[in-house]
Amino acid sequence: MMGDVVTSRDRSLDIAVIGMAARLPGPRGIDDWWDSQLRGSVHSRRYTREELIAAGVPAALATDPDYVPVRGHLDGWDRFDHDFFQIRRREAELMDPQHRWMLEVAWNALEDAGAPVRDDTRMTSVYASMTGSEYMRAMVRRGSVDPGLLDDLIHGSEPDFMASRVAYKLGLNGPAFAVQTACSSSLVGVHLAVQGLLSGDCDQALVVGAGFGYPQAGHLHQPGGVLSATGACRPFDRRADGVIAGSGAGAVVLRRLSDITEDDPVPYGVILGTAINNDGNAKAGYYAPSAAGQERVIAAALSAAEVDGGSIGYLEAHGTGTRIGDPIEWTAAGAALRRAGARQGSVAVGALKASIGHLDAAAGVAALIRALLVVRSGVIPPVAGFTARNPLLETEDCPLYLPTEAVPWTGERPRRAGVSAFGIGGTNAHVVIEQAPPREPAATAATAAPAAPAPAPVPGAWAPRERLVLLSAADPQALGRVADGLVAHLRTHDPDLGEVCDTLAGGRLAMGERLAVTGRTSAEVAGRLADRSGVSRGTAPVTGPAPVVFLFPGGGTQRPAMAEPFTALSGFRQALDRCLAAFASPLAERIRQALFDPAFPAAELNRPELAQPALFAVGHAAATALLDLGVRPAAVCGHSSGEITAAAVAGVFSLEDAAAFIAARGAAMQDCPKGAMLAIGADVKRALALAEEWGLGLDVAAVNGPDSCVLGGPVKEVEEYLRRIGDTFFVRRLRYTHAGHSRLIEPALPALTHAMARIELRPSTLPIALNVSGRVVAAGTSLPRDMFVTQVRQSVLFGAALDSLAEHLPGALAVEIGPGRPLSPLAEAGGFPVVALDQGRDAPGSTALGGVGALWTLGQPITPDGLTGGGRRTRLPGYPFSGPRSVAPEALAPPATDPSRSPAPVLAPLPEQRSEEPEPESQAPVDPAEGVTRLWAELLGRDNVPADADFFAQGGDSLLITRLIRRVNSEFDIRVPVREMLAKRTLNGHIAVVRRIQDEADEQGLRR
Repeated sequence: MMGDVVTSRDRSLDIAVIGMAARLPGPRGIDDWWDSQLRGSVHSRRYTREELIAAGVPAALATDPDYVPVRGHLDGWDRFDHDFFQIRRREAELMDPQHRWMLEVAWNALEDAGAPVRDDTRMTSVYASMTGSEYMRAMVRRGSVDPGLLDDLIHGSEPDFMASRVAYKLGLNGPAFAVQTACSSSLVGVHLAVQGLLSGDCDQALVVGAGFGYPQAGHLHQPGGVLSATGACRPFDRRADGVIAGSGAGAVVLRRLSDITEDDPVPYGVILGTAINNDGNAKAGYYAPSAAGQERVIAAALSAAEVDGGSIGYLEAHGTGTRIGDPIEWTAAGAALRRAGARQGSVAVGALKASIGHLDAAAGVAALIRALLVVRSGVIPPVAGFTARNPLLETEDCPLYLPTEAVPWTGERPRRAGVSAFGIGGTNAHVVIEQAPPREPAATAATAAPAAPAPAPVPGAWAPRERLVLLSAADPQALGRVADGLVAHLRTHDPDLGEVCDTLAGGRLAMGERLAVTGRTSAEVAGRLADRSGVSRGTAPVTGPAPVVFLFPGGGTQRPAMAEPFTALSGFRQALDRCLAAFASPLAERIRQALFDPAFPAAELNRPELAQPALFAVGHAAATALLDLGVRPAAVCGHSSGEITAAAVAGVFSLEDAAAFIAARGAAMQDCPKGAMLAIGADVKRALALAEEWGLGLDVAAVNGPDSCVLGGPVKEVEEYLRRIGDTFFVRRLRYTHAGHSRLIEPALPALTHAMARIELRPSTLPIALNVSGRVVAAGTSLPRDMFVTQVRQSVLFGAALDSLAEHLPGALAVEIGPGRPLSPLAEAGGFPVVALDQGRDAPGSTALGGVGALWTLGQPITPDGLTGGGRRTRLPGYPFSGPRSVAPEALAPPATDPSRSPAPVLAPLPEQRSEEPEPESQAPVDPAEGVTRLWAELLGRDNVPADADFFAQGGDSLLITRLIRRVNSEFDIRVPVREMLAKRTLNGHIAVVRRIQDEADEQGLRR
């Protein structure tokens, strides 16, 4: 639980606001929007006559002298990322923009709370509010809606369905409510959410509200009405003449304060108490406000909060800017606070509507967001556009005052504020909030020396540990925006990188398009993301992760300190300690020195007696760490001595037996005559033919592929071959003192036979691709004992082994586990996508985190715990929703009112829009493939659907398939059984069903 402010209050009923998001008039991001509030910016827009008519406002209305062409304007109101939410394009067009916005701000608010969407560990309830759908009414007025679309239109427009849609699309399993009380709706939703949390109905509550009038335009002023004649909302101002409308949406995420842990983001603030009531009939009329009702609700909220009015320093007022309504609210609030102990002039009054207009159902949640930013920052914004006090506002002994510029909080601590929202009809709501309790800075890995320091730029100096940054999005373009947004955030705020990494890994949903990058500081990560250097980018297969093949390199790949890159993997050091414990003490200590000391003598490490055990220890420990991270191999393969590591990972050897045999193998080879090996980029027959032509007694040590082999033999003959070959083709001498898999190694065979006699081999638990045959043996196979003895002399048929693996596991991903990436080019040439855990020489100083990140980008089930650096969740940019314009052609213009006016839309349908209404006299297509494919495209809103695509996987549902069947029956003049269309769900399946029924009908003469 969080630390507490010194207070006598019982905090057991306090509710934390842990996340928020909004789409409001003005800058898009919360931080930039808040800056605009501190400047007193007004975010209304005055439309031109041409803009109004293009938006669908009748020309007669747009030119009416009483028409006020002003609104709190929301840019991009018609854009919706429908593919992200798996909503068909046509269905998205029919959805009221408020439904769309609520999905997006709800998603962003949960992200902001560090709560992964579709996480069922918390019971999350939804309280949603919206303004009545002018969008739907525009379509209905035109009378051009296909009756078959009415269900989509109603479900996407009516308030009844918005909360359940949010719950469905975001995977939230708590109660979902529509809350509708006009202008106070979303603040009433906050009250109900608090009650739900306190009663145990949920563990987390999402309150979301939206307000929008279609088209986004101005209003017709009527004398005596509440709408402004001047187009400026001036709450509590002597020039106040009414309100203007605004467009927008907001969401907050609530949890019990007692449930907030040290790993959660610091809350924006705490809700201390809430209250709602209704004016009843003690007022002038239904639309009239009641000072008594408003005063009672404020007093009730203060009582519920158990605080006095003297502790309140800010009031976010309902503030509509009407000459009568403002004085009533001022009197009610002043009286309630004064009676509760507020001193004269101690409470600053805020009025959000002066800046963005009246968001109607979303006004309450938007006001709460602004008030939370006040108590969090300790800065009070001015009332936008304020000129002078309304003379009807009382001043004597009044605790309220109007700030005309941004001022620091000077009142009582902790900072407390009230938020009011009053609905037409008299439903009033008030919320009392407080700044979040302070807590100690998180003791993350960024502020403490890591257990395994990374190499420092200055010898002996400590450097931050490398961390893994994981980003994902639903499409490649969005992934670029995610990366760019994080770059800007890192450069602007320089947050703790451990907190950033932990938030991304544990607080965000992992989507299909992925990017991973490593770094030690926020600046370093920002730089790499900005120029996309050193990043891994991939796509997680929709069918699930590809099967994985572990590849283990053999002798000649060793280097001093080769274990260092793998220490970044959680569990590697423990696994390595277990490996080294299986070796005799003197050898174990020498292996450890070789694995971690960059100055270890390379000449000694190149000797088989040390190289082979060291490579085994690194490979086995790294594979164990990778298994612990969630990667499960479907097969294994090792090159030369790497085959012992592969067999141990596949359970053929116990760890102790494998260590004993690899030590015996290295020692036996060490006692053989010295030799050398050459890696040659040529066909083995040609490479060997040259050796024979020059009279050199070299053997084929390995055949790694069609144009890759290794020859070995006596040192002098190898050097002569190297001299003669020149630059005929690529050739490289391996870092090894002996010629493995050559006749020089034959003296080692008796010692290996003796060593193997003491070892128990077990059936393999995984398929293994063998060096000696180049074939894959199935899991459960008992391998012959002498194979591991003779293997040291026989040629390594690694290229054939890769071919067999590709045949055995089509589409498999190869993962090289060992120092560097010597096997990766061979696997790539064999058609495998490859990830090398150790990028080594390609990226000096890097760790195996880069390889793990690359695996994650390809959809492997990596559990990132311990890799990201640890730390509490922090605030990061939300998902950057985009998408095409989604406006139903039926809504683009009002119906014609006279014969001279065309009924066609004023705006042409957008290129990405299409109507799915059939032509009245459409002819049945000759070919069922053509007709069914067209119907799929129209109903699903997707072109170029694959022939094997599943109807339901493409966004279809039970309602849509009945419409498809109805269209098929009408256009082909047949009767298609519902059961068959459900059983054969692919495009090809539906075509086959239609063709069969059509052919049968033709044979029987049943079709017209």
